[in-house]
Amino acid sequence: MPLQIFNTTRKPLPETLLGRVIEEVLAAEGFTIGDVVAIYCGKKMIRNINCEFLQHDYATDTITFRYNEGSEVEGEFYISLDMIEENARRFGTDAGQELLRVTVHSALHLVGYDDRTAEERLRMQQKEEFYLAHLPVS
Repeated sequence: MPLQIFNTTRKPLPETLLGRVIEEVLAAEGFTIGDVVAIYCGKKMIRNINCEFLQHDYATDTITFRYNEGSEVEGEFYISLDMIEENARRFGTDAGQELLRVTVHSALHLVGYDDRTAEERLRMQQKEEFYLAHLPVS
């Protein structure tokens, strides 16, 4: 199965919707899914991954790994549902909308977008807003 979604928490997750969002963002960016794994986890798991692989000892909302080059994407990403809820409270938004935004963000990382500089962050935010406004998310 080219796209696999795992929920390691007890929180409900709209897996069908998230799968559609991931597939549509990649397709719109000119990519196909070779083997993509999306893991929705808790704060402890994402902090451990961040520490082990990126040497950052803190929880974050998402971490993405791309394993190949070319138009067929192989990779995985982790999204912390705990951090999604914290971000939603902090930004005064709906947790479901924040979940979609971070899923789009992770898909954009898979196809090569980065957010290390202010200019890159702005470009990603513009892409996120575009997809959230144009994707069939219901």
